[in-house]
Amino acid sequence: MIKKEFHYPSADGKTSIHGIRWIPESKPRAVLQISHGVAEYIDRYDPFARWLCEQGFVVTGNDHIGHGTSVAPGAAKLYFGPKGSWETVVQDIHGLYGITRQKFPGLPYFLMGHSMGSFLARTYLIRYPGTVDGAILMGTGHMIRPMVSAGLALAAVYGRQTGWDKPNGIVNRLSFGSYNAIFAPNRTGFDWLSAYEPNVDAYMADPLCGGNASIGLFREMLRGIRFLTDPKNIRKMNLNTPILFVSGEMDPVGECGKGVRRAFDAFQKAGMRSVELKLYPGLRHEILNEAPEDRMKVYDDIAAWLEAHIPREKAGAKS
Repeated sequence: MIKKEFHYPSADGKTSIHGIRWIPESKPRAVLQISHGVAEYIDRYDPFARWLCEQGFVVTGNDHIGHGTSVAPGAAKLYFGPKGSWETVVQDIHGLYGITRQKFPGLPYFLMGHSMGSFLARTYLIRYPGTVDGAILMGTGHMIRPMVSAGLALAAVYGRQTGWDKPNGIVNRLSFGSYNAIFAPNRTGFDWLSAYEPNVDAYMADPLCGGNASIGLFREMLRGIRFLTDPKNIRKMNLNTPILFVSGEMDPVGECGKGVRRAFDAFQKAGMRSVELKLYPGLRHEILNEAPEDRMKVYDDIAAWLEAHIPREKAGAKS
Protein backbone atom coordinates (compact mmCIF):
# COMPACT_ATOMS: atom_id res chain seq x y z
CA MET A 1 0.00 0.00 0.00
CA ILE A 2 1.25 3.46 -0.93
CA LYS A 3 -0.01 6.45 1.04
CA LYS A 4 0.37 9.89 -0.54
CA GLU A 5 -0.50 13.28 0.91
CA PHE A 6 -1.08 16.28 -1.34
CA HIS A 7 -2.75 19.69 -1.53
CA TYR A 8 -5.02 21.39 -4.06
CA PRO A 9 -6.69 24.81 -4.13
CA SER A 10 -10.13 25.20 -2.57
CA ALA A 11 -12.99 26.73 -4.50
CA ASP A 12 -12.95 29.51 -1.88
CA GLY A 13 -9.78 30.89 -3.51
CA LYS A 14 -7.75 31.04 -0.31
CA THR A 15 -7.57 27.65 1.40
CA SER A 16 -5.08 24.92 0.51
CA ILE A 17 -7.03 21.68 0.79
CA HIS A 18 -5.16 18.73 2.30
CA GLY A 19 -5.86 15.37 0.70
CA ILE A 20 -4.68 11.78 1.11
CA ARG A 21 -4.63 8.92 -1.35
CA TRP A 22 -4.20 5.25 -0.38
CA ILE A 23 -3.13 3.13 -3.37
CA PRO A 24 -2.94 -0.68 -3.41
CA GLU A 25 0.30 -2.34 -4.48
CA SER A 26 -1.65 -4.49 -6.92
CA LYS A 27 -3.68 -3.26 -9.88
CA PRO A 28 -6.57 -1.17 -8.45
CA ARG A 29 -10.10 -2.30 -9.16
CA ALA A 30 -12.13 0.76 -8.08
CA VAL A 31 -11.95 4.06 -6.22
CA LEU A 32 -13.71 5.11 -3.02
CA GLN A 33 -13.72 8.81 -2.11
CA ILE A 34 -14.56 9.63 1.51
CA SER A 35 -16.19 12.79 2.88
CA HIS A 36 -15.55 13.07 6.62
CA GLY A 37 -17.71 14.46 9.42
CA VAL A 38 -17.65 17.62 11.51
CA ALA A 39 -14.76 18.21 13.92
CA GLU A 40 -12.59 15.43 12.49
CA TYR A 41 -10.32 14.91 9.47
CA ILE A 42 -9.62 12.44 6.68
CA ASP A 43 -6.62 10.63 8.23
CA ARG A 44 -8.94 9.22 10.92
CA TYR A 45 -10.08 6.83 8.18
CA ASP A 46 -6.58 5.41 7.77
CA PRO A 47 -7.32 1.92 9.25
CA PHE A 48 -10.38 1.48 7.03
CA ALA A 49 -8.56 2.85 3.96
CA ARG A 50 -5.62 0.50 4.48
CA TRP A 51 -7.95 -2.47 4.85
CA LEU A 52 -9.88 -1.51 1.73
CA CYS A 53 -6.60 -1.13 -0.17
CA GLU A 54 -5.93 -4.79 0.58
CA GLN A 55 -9.18 -5.54 -1.26
CA GLY A 56 -7.88 -3.68 -4.34
CA PHE A 57 -9.53 -0.28 -3.83
CA VAL A 58 -7.90 3.13 -4.18
CA VAL A 59 -9.17 5.28 -1.29
CA THR A 60 -8.98 9.06 -1.22
CA GLY A 61 -10.40 11.98 0.72
CA ASN A 62 -9.71 15.49 1.90
CA ASP A 63 -9.94 17.65 5.00
CA HIS A 64 -12.89 19.99 4.51
CA ILE A 65 -12.33 23.74 4.91
CA GLY A 66 -11.67 24.58 8.56
CA HIS A 67 -10.89 20.97 9.47
CA GLY A 68 -7.65 19.04 9.93
CA THR A 69 -4.93 20.97 8.13
CA SER A 70 -7.23 22.61 5.54
CA VAL A 71 -7.23 25.88 7.47
CA ALA A 72 -6.10 29.05 5.72
CA PRO A 73 -3.68 31.35 7.61
CA GLY A 74 -5.68 33.46 10.05
CA ALA A 75 -8.91 31.59 9.32
CA ALA A 76 -11.16 30.21 12.06
CA LYS A 77 -11.32 26.49 12.66
CA LEU A 78 -14.57 24.59 12.15
CA TYR A 79 -15.82 27.41 9.91
CA PHE A 80 -16.54 27.02 6.20
CA GLY A 81 -16.94 30.69 5.38
CA PRO A 82 -19.77 33.14 4.61
CA LYS A 83 -23.30 32.26 3.62
CA GLY A 84 -23.24 29.82 0.72
CA SER A 85 -19.94 28.18 1.69
CA TRP A 86 -21.64 24.77 2.00
CA GLU A 87 -21.56 24.76 -1.79
CA THR A 88 -17.85 25.64 -1.71
CA VAL A 89 -17.11 22.50 0.30
CA VAL A 90 -19.17 20.42 -2.15
CA GLN A 91 -17.14 21.96 -4.99
CA ASP A 92 -13.95 20.90 -3.18
CA ILE A 93 -15.26 17.33 -3.08
CA HIS A 94 -15.84 17.55 -6.82
CA GLY A 95 -12.37 19.05 -7.23
CA LEU A 96 -10.85 15.97 -5.60
CA TYR A 97 -13.07 13.79 -7.79
CA GLY A 98 -11.59 15.46 -10.88
CA ILE A 99 -8.01 15.05 -9.67
CA THR A 100 -8.58 11.38 -8.85
CA ARG A 101 -10.41 10.65 -12.10
CA GLN A 102 -7.40 11.97 -14.04
CA LYS A 103 -5.06 9.65 -12.15
CA PHE A 104 -7.32 6.60 -12.39
CA PRO A 105 -9.35 7.02 -15.59
CA GLY A 106 -12.01 4.43 -16.29
CA LEU A 107 -12.04 2.84 -12.84
CA PRO A 108 -15.40 2.41 -11.10
CA TYR A 109 -15.82 5.35 -8.72
CA PHE A 110 -17.76 5.43 -5.43
CA LEU A 111 -18.44 8.16 -2.87
CA MET A 112 -18.89 7.62 0.87
CA GLY A 113 -19.91 10.31 3.34
CA HIS A 114 -20.03 10.05 7.12
CA SER A 115 -22.19 12.28 9.35
CA MET A 116 -21.84 15.88 8.07
CA GLY A 117 -19.90 14.31 5.23
CA SER A 118 -23.00 12.29 4.33
CA PHE A 119 -25.01 15.51 3.99
CA LEU A 120 -22.24 16.93 1.80
CA ALA A 121 -22.28 13.71 -0.24
CA ARG A 122 -26.05 13.94 -0.66
CA THR A 123 -25.66 17.53 -1.89
CA TYR A 124 -22.93 16.30 -4.25
CA LEU A 125 -25.27 13.66 -5.69
CA ILE A 126 -27.78 16.41 -6.47
CA ARG A 127 -25.24 18.88 -7.88
CA TYR A 128 -23.21 16.34 -9.88
CA PRO A 129 -25.62 13.53 -10.81
CA GLY A 130 -24.18 10.51 -12.56
CA THR A 131 -20.53 11.26 -11.80
CA VAL A 132 -20.16 8.32 -9.39
CA ASP A 133 -21.12 4.66 -9.74
CA GLY A 134 -22.61 4.42 -6.26
CA ALA A 135 -22.70 6.13 -2.86
CA ILE A 136 -22.57 5.03 0.77
CA LEU A 137 -24.32 7.34 3.23
CA MET A 138 -23.10 6.60 6.74
CA GLY A 139 -24.35 8.09 10.00
CA THR A 140 -26.81 10.32 8.17
CA GLY A 141 -30.23 11.65 9.12
CA HIS A 142 -33.22 13.48 7.68
CA MET A 143 -34.37 16.41 9.81
CA ILE A 144 -37.93 17.60 9.34
CA ARG A 145 -38.31 21.14 7.99
CA PRO A 146 -39.67 22.75 11.21
CA MET A 147 -36.56 21.58 13.08
CA VAL A 148 -34.30 22.98 10.37
CA SER A 149 -36.14 26.31 10.39
CA ALA A 150 -35.91 26.54 14.18
CA GLY A 151 -32.19 25.82 14.07
CA LEU A 152 -31.60 28.47 11.42
CA ALA A 153 -33.55 31.03 13.45
CA LEU A 154 -31.45 30.22 16.53
CA ALA A 155 -28.23 30.47 14.54
CA ALA A 156 -29.29 33.86 13.16
CA VAL A 157 -29.79 35.27 16.64
CA TYR A 158 -26.45 34.15 18.04
CA GLY A 159 -24.55 34.66 14.79
CA ARG A 160 -25.38 38.35 14.86
CA GLN A 161 -24.43 38.55 18.55
CA THR A 162 -21.24 36.47 18.60
CA GLY A 163 -19.98 36.49 15.02
CA TRP A 164 -20.45 33.74 12.44
CA ASP A 165 -16.89 32.40 12.68
CA LYS A 166 -17.13 31.76 16.43
CA PRO A 167 -18.81 29.00 18.41
CA ASN A 168 -21.66 29.54 20.85
CA GLY A 169 -22.16 27.30 23.85
CA ILE A 170 -25.95 27.46 23.76
CA VAL A 171 -26.14 26.56 20.08
CA ASN A 172 -23.76 23.62 20.56
CA ARG A 173 -25.59 22.32 23.62
CA LEU A 174 -28.92 22.42 21.81
CA SER A 175 -27.49 20.69 18.72
CA PHE A 176 -24.51 18.37 19.15
CA GLY A 177 -24.69 18.39 22.95
CA SER A 178 -28.18 16.92 22.91
CA TYR A 179 -26.89 13.71 21.34
CA ASN A 180 -25.40 12.56 24.63
CA ALA A 181 -28.66 12.74 26.57
CA ILE A 182 -29.91 9.28 25.60
CA PHE A 183 -26.73 7.70 27.01
CA ALA A 184 -26.96 9.26 30.48
CA PRO A 185 -25.38 8.90 32.94
CA ASN A 186 -22.45 9.93 30.78
CA ARG A 187 -18.80 9.00 31.18
CA THR A 188 -17.73 11.79 28.76
CA GLY A 189 -19.24 14.48 26.59
CA PHE A 190 -18.78 12.24 23.56
CA ASP A 191 -20.39 8.97 24.64
CA TRP A 192 -22.76 9.28 21.67
CA LEU A 193 -19.89 8.73 19.24
CA SER A 194 -19.21 5.13 20.11
CA ALA A 195 -20.06 2.31 22.49
CA TYR A 196 -16.34 1.44 22.32
CA GLU A 197 -14.69 3.53 25.04
CA PRO A 198 -11.14 3.44 23.62
CA ASN A 199 -12.45 5.14 20.48
CA VAL A 200 -14.10 7.91 22.51
CA ASP A 201 -10.90 8.41 24.51
CA ALA A 202 -8.77 8.55 21.35
CA TYR A 203 -11.14 11.13 19.85
CA MET A 204 -10.91 13.30 22.96
CA ALA A 205 -7.11 13.05 23.04
CA ASP A 206 -6.74 14.01 19.37
CA PRO A 207 -5.95 17.74 18.97
CA LEU A 208 -7.55 17.75 15.50
CA CYS A 209 -10.85 16.34 16.79
CA GLY A 210 -13.64 17.80 18.83
CA GLY A 211 -14.11 21.45 19.63
CA ASN A 212 -17.26 23.49 19.17
CA ALA A 213 -18.34 24.18 15.62
CA SER A 214 -18.75 27.81 14.63
CA ILE A 215 -22.25 29.23 14.36
CA GLY A 216 -21.50 29.78 10.67
CA LEU A 217 -20.78 26.09 10.11
CA PHE A 218 -23.95 25.19 12.02
CA ARG A 219 -25.91 27.57 9.77
CA GLU A 220 -24.34 26.22 6.57
CA MET A 221 -25.03 22.62 7.53
CA LEU A 222 -28.68 23.42 8.26
CA ARG A 223 -29.00 25.27 4.95
CA GLY A 224 -27.45 22.23 3.26
CA ILE A 225 -29.89 19.89 5.02
CA ARG A 226 -32.82 22.08 3.98
CA PHE A 227 -31.62 21.85 0.38
CA LEU A 228 -30.95 18.11 0.27
CA THR A 229 -34.16 17.06 2.01
CA ASP A 230 -36.33 18.99 -0.47
CA PRO A 231 -38.14 16.33 -2.58
CA LYS A 232 -37.67 18.29 -5.80
CA ASN A 233 -33.90 18.34 -5.20
CA ILE A 234 -33.75 14.65 -4.33
CA ARG A 235 -35.33 13.94 -7.72
CA LYS A 236 -32.39 15.72 -9.40
CA MET A 237 -30.07 12.84 -8.47
CA ASN A 238 -29.31 10.21 -11.08
CA LEU A 239 -32.06 7.71 -10.36
CA ASN A 240 -29.83 4.81 -11.44
CA THR A 241 -27.09 5.53 -8.87
CA PRO A 242 -27.03 2.72 -6.25
CA ILE A 243 -27.25 4.00 -2.67
CA LEU A 244 -26.41 2.24 0.59
CA PHE A 245 -27.54 3.75 3.90
CA VAL A 246 -25.58 2.40 6.90
CA SER A 247 -25.90 3.52 10.48
CA GLY A 248 -25.70 2.42 14.07
CA GLU A 249 -29.15 1.67 15.42
CA MET A 250 -28.27 3.82 18.45
CA ASP A 251 -26.90 6.74 16.45
CA PRO A 252 -28.57 9.96 17.66
CA VAL A 253 -27.66 11.81 14.45
CA GLY A 254 -30.09 9.51 12.67
CA GLU A 255 -32.55 9.64 15.59
CA CYS A 256 -31.68 6.03 16.41
CA GLY A 257 -32.77 4.83 12.99
CA LYS A 258 -35.87 6.99 12.50
CA GLY A 259 -34.09 9.74 10.55
CA VAL A 260 -32.18 7.22 8.46
CA ARG A 261 -35.42 5.51 7.52
CA ARG A 262 -36.94 8.88 6.57
CA ALA A 263 -33.98 9.48 4.24
CA PHE A 264 -34.30 5.95 2.81
CA ASP A 265 -38.03 6.45 2.23
CA ALA A 266 -37.44 9.85 0.61
CA PHE A 267 -34.96 8.33 -1.85
CA GLN A 268 -37.38 5.55 -2.73
CA LYS A 269 -40.25 8.00 -3.14
CA ALA A 270 -38.07 10.08 -5.48
CA GLY A 271 -37.69 7.04 -7.72
CA MET A 272 -34.15 5.94 -6.89
CA ARG A 273 -33.95 2.44 -8.34
CA SER A 274 -31.41 0.82 -6.02
CA VAL A 275 -31.53 1.88 -2.37
CA GLU A 276 -30.51 -0.32 0.56
CA LEU A 277 -30.58 0.28 4.31
CA LYS A 278 -28.61 -1.47 7.04
CA LEU A 279 -28.80 -0.59 10.74
CA TYR A 280 -26.38 -2.18 13.21
CA PRO A 281 -27.95 -3.07 16.59
CA GLY A 282 -26.20 -1.51 19.59
CA LEU A 283 -23.78 0.59 17.55
CA ARG A 284 -23.68 4.37 17.80
CA HIS A 285 -22.37 7.08 15.46
CA GLU A 286 -18.88 6.01 14.41
CA ILE A 287 -19.56 2.49 13.16
CA LEU A 288 -16.11 2.29 11.52
CA ASN A 289 -14.50 2.78 14.95
CA GLU A 290 -16.56 0.52 17.19
CA ALA A 291 -15.11 -2.57 18.91
CA PRO A 292 -12.94 -4.66 16.52
CA GLU A 293 -15.49 -7.43 15.97
CA ASP A 294 -18.21 -4.85 15.24
CA ARG A 295 -16.18 -2.64 12.93
CA MET A 296 -14.97 -5.64 10.91
CA LYS A 297 -18.59 -6.60 10.26
CA VAL A 298 -19.14 -3.07 8.89
CA TYR A 299 -15.92 -3.25 6.85
CA ASP A 300 -16.99 -6.55 5.31
CA ASP A 301 -20.50 -5.32 4.52
CA ILE A 302 -19.20 -2.18 2.80
CA ALA A 303 -16.67 -4.15 0.76
CA ALA A 304 -19.35 -6.64 -0.27
CA TRP A 305 -21.69 -3.85 -1.36
CA LEU A 306 -18.94 -2.14 -3.35
CA GLU A 307 -18.02 -5.45 -4.96
CA ALA A 308 -21.62 -6.09 -5.93
CA HIS A 309 -21.98 -2.66 -7.54
CA ILE A 310 -18.82 -2.45 -9.61
CA PRO A 311 -20.18 -1.94 -13.14
CA ARG A 312 -19.30 -4.94 -15.28
CA GLU A 313 -18.24 -2.79 -18.21
CA LYS A 314 -15.71 -1.03 -15.97
CA ALA A 315 -14.45 -4.06 -14.10
CA GLY A 316 -11.49 -4.51 -16.41
CA ALA A 317 -10.70 -0.84 -16.92
CA LYS A 318 -7.06 0.17 -16.86
CA SER A 319 -5.75 2.59 -14.27
